[in-house]
Amino acid sequence: MSTVANDGGPRSGLRLGLPLAIAAALAFGMSGAWARGLIDAGWTPGAAVTVRIWVAALVLLVPTVVALRGRWSLLRRNLGMIAAYGLLAVTATQLFYFQAVAVMDVGLALLIEYTAPIAVVLWLWIRRGEKPTRRSILGALIAFAGLVLMLDVLSGRSVDAGGILWAFGAMVGAAAYFLLSGRSDTGLPPIALAGCGLLVGAFGLTVAGLVGILPMAWNTDDVAYRFGTVPWFVPVLAIGVIATALAYVLGIASTRLLGSRLASFIALAEVVAALLFGWLLLGQLPNLLQGVGAALVLAGVVVVKLGEPAASGAGDPALAVPDEEFAEPS
Repeated sequence: MSTVANDGGPRSGLRLGLPLAIAAALAFGMSGAWARGLIDAGWTPGAAVTVRIWVAALVLLVPTVVALRGRWSLLRRNLGMIAAYGLLAVTATQLFYFQAVAVMDVGLALLIEYTAPIAVVLWLWIRRGEKPTRRSILGALIAFAGLVLMLDVLSGRSVDAGGILWAFGAMVGAAAYFLLSGRSDTGLPPIALAGCGLLVGAFGLTVAGLVGILPMAWNTDDVAYRFGTVPWFVPVLAIGVIATALAYVLGIASTRLLGSRLASFIALAEVVAALLFGWLLLGQLPNLLQGVGAALVLAGVVVVKLGEPAASGAGDPALAVPDEEFAEPS
């Protein structure tokens, strides 16, 4: 049984993990707004996410090799884990999210994705028998009510069903990201897991594009944002280097320090960042009803997280974290 990082680690882990998690959330949060500019300029979501993942994979290639220090057996031993991370936590999450922001506001798409902590709770219940508390169930109901308001279902406005489904697909991928990033039994340094996972995702997306499964179209036209136009490589580098390479490394490192539950809770800061960047770069803001719904979604997820019992009291040996987990993997 795999070991999952918990929230009861040393105080030093919290001091380091908290700023890393916030930085990861801010970095991830800018991706949707930059990508929407590319999509509006004629790029397909598939092309935007493929370039994003390739840039990040190439940026992390040398650091990944250095971090492994010749320990190639770690890669052989964790091939399944790396493949799952690359296909679910990287490819599925980013592709589905970009598909969603192509037809709906960036912040709203990310709010749907960030119901992922509820999916994490459900998975731990099904997989490890950790039954959610009444408070967690109440939080899930509050979040669902918020989704109804946020999507303007009650007002009778047209809702892009495809965009909603893509966003929920991204939510499943995000839940996989938190669960896989929190594993402490792999021996893989965070930067190696991120680099290898991104490389797997890049190859997978490229193959899907070459065989025609994933539509690919791009150009070198300038990209327009609220503040003006920029060359096409500016958003490409922004989402590849900052919002992917840096974000994934920070995210994995913080999740191993904080645990899947606490990290997925703190990562809600990404929603605020996405709304901020959506306004700064695209001028997107939710209306009043959607704003109320968004607040309910965030409140519901907070209640879910507060309702979860401490990992140390869960009684599951799989959640025990050795002290050395918080040291640099050797």
